[in-house]
Amino acid sequence: MARGVRVEADELLVLVARGDQKAFEDLYGLVSGPVFGLVRRVVRDPAQSEEVAQEVLLELWRSAARYDPGRGSALAWVLTLAHRRAVDRVRSARAAGERELREARRADGPAFDQVAEEVEAGLEREWVRHCLDRLTALQRQSVTLAYYDGYTYREVAERLSLPLGTVKTRMRDGLTRLRECLGGAV
Repeated sequence: MARGVRVEADELLVLVARGDQKAFEDLYGLVSGPVFGLVRRVVRDPAQSEEVAQEVLLELWRSAARYDPGRGSALAWVLTLAHRRAVDRVRSARAAGERELREARRADGPAFDQVAEEVEAGLEREWVRHCLDRLTALQRQSVTLAYYDGYTYREVAERLSLPLGTVKTRMRDGLTRLRECLGGAV
């Protein structure tokens, strides 16, 4: 049965990519349960899980054309979308909680010195630039693509036309050098 679901989902997603609403209805019926189940395990809150699952299914309709059958099954692609969206929601909720906690601490703590904060942030940026300049050009390029431009290691490898292992090695070596350099400033 699982193989049949995968094949059916693959075929339906190709049709959805062409704008076929009936195929989307069928695909929705096929994947909404697994999507909700996965999201529920990550997010835990039932109401939030329903919201995230609906966002995923809407994204599925909008981005079906990005699905590449050569890279895996449609079901795996859909569940990857769901997992990413669920993790994003958890991170967002965690960040909001941390912001609220910082605000509460700030209200109880000494007055905020904006000038000192800006000077300190500027010095930290300068130190990071200094440490980035100490990397090899190849390490700096990989680290910049991954951490400043938001690419995954696999996307960095594709963008630079390099094997994934090479990019991982560059990243590891570059991050080690950055840690050593930044350790002196922190």
